[in-house]
Amino acid sequence: MLRPKVPTNPGPTGFVSPPAVIEPTAVVPSVPVPPPDMAAPAPARPTVQLTPGSVLALVGGGTAVVLVVGVVLVSMLLAVAITGASVAVCAVVLRSLLASESKRR
Repeated sequence: MLRPKVPTNPGPTGFVSPPAVIEPTAVVPSVPVPPPDMAAPAPARPTVQLTPGSVLALVGGGTAVVLVVGVVLVSMLLAVAITGASVAVCAVVLRSLLASESKRR
């Protein structure tokens, strides 16, 4: 029931003819592509001009990002420290309770 059934390949049922002969054809491009002109100048890219206002905005934005990332990292560190301290306090209390119970007997 759970054994896989391997399919069998049936033999050919009739006359099998060989495949038709395919003759290669030559590929000829209809229009030749001219090479790119090296003498043409590259298109000029627009230059970025920094005004004093945009520099202040960039510095202010960068400072804000650094401060926000710092606050997030410090808060995560505080959360880990508080969690570790509370687990340590719980371990001390449980140890004390278990030790006092064993002394009562």
